[in-house]
Amino acid sequence: MKKYKLILINTLLILTFNSKAQSLSKKYITEATEEKFVESISNLQQFLRLKNDGNYPDQILRNKHWCDSVFTQLNFKTTTIETNGAPLLFAEKMYHKKAKSILFYLQIDGQPVDTTAWLQANPFEPVLKEKKDGVWQSISFENIHKKINPDWRIFARSASDSKGPAMSLISALQILQSKKIKPAFNIKVIMDFQEELGSPDLPKAVSIHKDLLASEMLFIMDGTRHISNLPTLTYGARGIATAKLTIYGPRYGLHSGQYGNFAPNPVFEAAKLIASLKDEYGKVTIPHFYDGVSLTDDDKARLKKIPEDMDQTLSNLGISKAEQVGETYQEALQYPSLNIRGIKAAWVDKEVRTIIPSEVLIEIDMRLVPETPGERQIALLKKHIQDYGYHLVDSLPTNIERKKYSKLASLSHRIGSEPFRTEMDSPIGNFLNKAMYKVFAGQVVNMRTTGGSQPMAPFIKTLNVPAVSIRIPNPDNGIHGPNENLRLGNLKEGIISCLAILSEPLPK
Repeated sequence: MKKYKLILINTLLILTFNSKAQSLSKKYITEATEEKFVESISNLQQFLRLKNDGNYPDQILRNKHWCDSVFTQLNFKTTTIETNGAPLLFAEKMYHKKAKSILFYLQIDGQPVDTTAWLQANPFEPVLKEKKDGVWQSISFENIHKKINPDWRIFARSASDSKGPAMSLISALQILQSKKIKPAFNIKVIMDFQEELGSPDLPKAVSIHKDLLASEMLFIMDGTRHISNLPTLTYGARGIATAKLTIYGPRYGLHSGQYGNFAPNPVFEAAKLIASLKDEYGKVTIPHFYDGVSLTDDDKARLKKIPEDMDQTLSNLGISKAEQVGETYQEALQYPSLNIRGIKAAWVDKEVRTIIPSEVLIEIDMRLVPETPGERQIALLKKHIQDYGYHLVDSLPTNIERKKYSKLASLSHRIGSEPFRTEMDSPIGNFLNKAMYKVFAGQVVNMRTTGGSQPMAPFIKTLNVPAVSIRIPNPDNGIHGPNENLRLGNLKEGIISCLAILSEPLPK
């Protein structure tokens, strides 16, 4: 009789636990993650095999179908949100009738690839590697069925940006489903297939479907951890504005022997203009570029608490000194930036020719903070170019313009993602820190903002929700470049993070 009473009591405890969401212990979370980790790696391996350049509709649809299938298996209701461009995929699961909802943002697309620059035959065929004598060497994926070394890495396009983080959430949801454990709140997920293109159709889609997307908080599964590689929460992101500046020289390329010392080379003029954009300390010299940005003593004190070693950072980056926009790396991220991201003039290497080029193309990106909107920064850049003596034209200069003006240029621009910033001392910050500290103790970094850009402004403005980025990939992941990778230890900690967050009760 006692035996049956014990069975009944245990059954009631299981039913009670599963019917009411509870905060899971660190031990339970780590053991459940370990139990499913090989499966998570295999699922990510499959996911990464799907090409995901947002410029190609067929690649978008294959990834959307894969995501739809995964969330359907998790018993989520999925909805395709059609736009004028690429579709979005929305998934929702109502665990509790009157509970609040949390919205997760997943980026599914990746940067284009140059296969010749990768140290593997196919960037979309994941390769597992371990470091031996300072060199990354391929090993078989069969090794994951043995003892997994957390420092092993998966090399593939989008391993870190951002299919790895997406898989962390998916794996956590799969674990909860297998254990018949309900999260502490209802879950909504929006999947973006053109984030690397600036999510051009996202703002309108959020506006049209704001009731569908309505939630208490927005968690962003995207972005790289702090350089310490500790679990990281980031409360903001800089926006971005890009500009294309063309400086014109002769009507066509001229032989440098015949016309050298006579026809001005536009590269020299371009070099002078570029040099005028920054001073010797790396500060942008455009008047009013930093207007509005002000850090309080409290802000600076909080930033200095983030664990960073300046000497080690400089060594890791391979530079001797930093620009002096801010006193620290974290402080520098709080200001807008200006970068020359590419220059083109004639030919080089085996294609080099002895000519005076007809034009110089300069690609510029400017990172924005909430105090420095993109339209203002572009206007300041334009004025600086004009004040430097350039006459701006809308297309190729006419003969009359070439005769009249010695300095001719054209300038076009695009405003991308807007900046955002969430208060760190807030319910969303307190909630996330409570969940993360449970599994990582004091080893959690809270960053005020990140240097990169994320298309979160449409959600924040339209849905009126706070947003925080849950950072998972290792800081040396090769984001956007050849040989992008994800450390297996980071993937595991990402799953642990998601389980801790999903099981943490929301603040009342």
